[in-house]
Amino acid sequence: MRAFITGVAGLALTGAERQFLKEAQPWGLILFKRNVADPASIRRLIDDFRTTLGRRAPVLIDQEGGRVQRLGPPHWPSYPPGAAYGALYDRKRETGLAAAKLGASLIAADLAALGIDVDCAPIADVPVAGADPIIGDRAYGTEPAKVAAIAGAVATGLLDGGVLPVVKHIPGHGRATSDSHEKLPVVATDRATLEVTDFAAFRPLAGLPLGMTAHVVFSAIDPVAPATTSVTIVRDVIRDSIGFSGLLVSDDVSMGALSGSLGERTKAALAAGCDMILHCNGKMDEMHAVANAAPELAGDAKRRATAALAMRKPAAPVDVAALRAEFFKLMTGSWQPAPGSA
Repeated sequence: MRAFITGVAGLALTGAERQFLKEAQPWGLILFKRNVADPASIRRLIDDFRTTLGRRAPVLIDQEGGRVQRLGPPHWPSYPPGAAYGALYDRKRETGLAAAKLGASLIAADLAALGIDVDCAPIADVPVAGADPIIGDRAYGTEPAKVAAIAGAVATGLLDGGVLPVVKHIPGHGRATSDSHEKLPVVATDRATLEVTDFAAFRPLAGLPLGMTAHVVFSAIDPVAPATTSVTIVRDVIRDSIGFSGLLVSDDVSMGALSGSLGERTKAALAAGCDMILHCNGKMDEMHAVANAAPELAGDAKRRATAALAMRKPAAPVDVAALRAEFFKLMTGSWQPAPGSA
């Protein structure tokens, strides 16, 4: 296995993609809307991917709810944005946490039925006034303890449903004044403030199996490199101050926030201490560049990857229809599902 996760271009593997997968042996696959048509086609794609690799490789997707969900009506339900759980939490903490856990359990049931076993959620970013809206209502709130509590409930719901959570974006994207998909955000906040706000939201989640980095410069700590490629941020903040012990996955290295060739970006993230490289767009030339720069998975990275996959357990049978009815009841008045939700 190589230390990267790849995307593919469409609804089915091409011959060139199949050959690439056999030779490059990525650790996993990430799916996007371009890979989604209906349940049967997704299952075929995943089965082909795993058969090609010869192992039950992890398959990831971003299914937070709200603006960020790759699966939606008419084949799958819509789910609320994180802020809806935060609003419930403000009215009654126990209700907000129960709804967040239940919503994640239902998402896990949707994903597990397709063979998807990793969800890039929860999000533990803490937005501030004036920040770019890329996080916005995806966040559970603006108080670190509240964000951590709801994120923990989401992670538990996913794990109970047989799906591994990926907490993001470590050590925090909430203060970014630009969208890292487009350009590199720079946060000038002093470290003391960051420690009790942005970083504090991630500490209670430090034992989760996987985490995703932020393409954000924290100039008070490293004035040059974003967290993804900063030795100082990964070592001193993510691993030491926050205490994150899981598999550390870069955010997508094809995003506009990073500079240099795809090979240079891959090497820089790995040198900084990322365990795994994420490359999403399914462009074959970029896939080869990332694969050529990604080493065989070994050492601490392999140990953490093995430990993460060891937490991938079958879900206990549940009455999904009954749970969904309970969930919609809990969310009444806080969120309305999209028309046509399954």
